[in-house]
Amino acid sequence: MPTVETRLLWPDEAATEAFAQALAAQPLIGHAFITLHGDLGAGKTTLVRHLLRALGVQGRIKSPTYAVVEPYELPGLNIWHFDFYRFSDPREWEDAGFRDIFASPGLKLAEWPQNAGALLPTPDMAIHIDTMPDESRTATLLAATPTGQALLNGLAA
Repeated sequence: MPTVETRLLWPDEAATEAFAQALAAQPLIGHAFITLHGDLGAGKTTLVRHLLRALGVQGRIKSPTYAVVEPYELPGLNIWHFDFYRFSDPREWEDAGFRDIFASPGLKLAEWPQNAGALLPTPDMAIHIDTMPDESRTATLLAATPTGQALLNGLAA
């Protein structure tokens, strides 16, 4: 399947939150694998926090920078938020049971996926966030699977 691309402008955090709410409303979100790309401070974790809130996660939403993964359980939906920023040894992948997590149903969100290299499956959607000089963000959404395409189509509707 060819990769489909959409570009968005998020002038402020409210726009990021609105995008997260629209993404959370997509029927296939609970079965997606989404990677998040961008420099430190680009807004990857902020986007994830807004998405998790929109999906109904209550309480503190921590960045998994040190734990590598933070799991969340909702009625009928399991979510795993990965942060591979400090990930350096592919053996960690097997030792931590990540293969089993990716084989199970649920939403998987991964920051710094390039640090896990070829261990990760093809993401349904990759979100590349760039900070502009005026502090707005541009987001490039790349859909590489039918699920990713359905998510993009739903966002465009």
